[in-house]
Amino acid sequence: MSFLIQQTLLFMVPLMIVALAGCFAERSGIINLALEGIMIFGAFIGVLFVRIMQEKEVFEAAKSAGRWGSLQFFEILAMLIAGLAGAIFSLLLAFAAINLKADQTIGGTALNMLAPALVLFLVRIMVNQNTLMMAKGDAASWFMIKKSTFGIDKKTDIGFLGETLINKVYIATYICILIYIILAVILYKTKFGLRLRSCGENPQAADSLGINVVKMRYIGVVISGFLAGMGGFVYALTSSNCSANGDVAGFGFLALAVMIFGNWKPLNIAGGALLFGLFKCIAACYSTLDINGDGVFWLAEIGISTHVYRLLPYVITLLVLAFTSKQSRAPKAEGIPYDKGKR
Repeated sequence: MSFLIQQTLLFMVPLMIVALAGCFAERSGIINLALEGIMIFGAFIGVLFVRIMQEKEVFEAAKSAGRWGSLQFFEILAMLIAGLAGAIFSLLLAFAAINLKADQTIGGTALNMLAPALVLFLVRIMVNQNTLMMAKGDAASWFMIKKSTFGIDKKTDIGFLGETLINKVYIATYICILIYIILAVILYKTKFGLRLRSCGENPQAADSLGINVVKMRYIGVVISGFLAGMGGFVYALTSSNCSANGDVAGFGFLALAVMIFGNWKPLNIAGGALLFGLFKCIAACYSTLDINGDGVFWLAEIGISTHVYRLLPYVITLLVLAFTSKQSRAPKAEGIPYDKGKR
């Protein structure tokens, strides 16, 4: 059961943080369909940073020390750099949508096409192959928190909670959950959040009250880009062994579905991400899931085709959206270029 919870969290957290990214952009009035592309670019920059740092003596010293916080510092730093890369990449969408008043759906689609092509081009130049990986080792042995990190013997029983929340987890998971809670509170419980949401509901009214709509929309898109870039690296770290190949398995589009399912509300988004994360976990790990702890992998023994399990997250996405989309209420002014002269 602890393995199931851990694996569900690994898939849930990137979905949750990227869905919140879409929420920030759309609450400000900009449709951000480029979440997939921003995730791809953020994953590439984060993995590239880790690869470069592996060649530095300070990184090797941290690995040799094996103490709490030594490698986790580089993990957090890589998350921040990936987030900054995502924020910079998202400025392309912001400029096109806000300054040029271009169609936001087409702009987001263009970035989704640009990101994988650009990443694969750069990867081929740097390593002459289609996947950028860590220079040595694997992400689990370098960044995963284990019992030994705290000086606890491998054979020591630390209980269900310890095995689930401490042993074999990434600090990135908890950092993302903390950031999610903080930003959700900022979006719905602060003056800044109210101003941002007003720009997505009625920008003309917001402007009449002295709110700079253009500035707030830029801020919304940049925050969205930062979260999506960071989410891309967290996905690459936890699900792809810290590698980048111009693909994030459709997580950006799944995050959009989670956002719509959650009705643009953080608490609902977290619940939706948990649901989709669970099915994504089943799709990826069905053959090794020992749910009852009795050594029986009953999902693998049912005899259902592998392809059915792999389709599950996407089929569930379609079904959920089909039954809940009528109840969804998007921000009124999303996707509509702001014209200061209109009232």
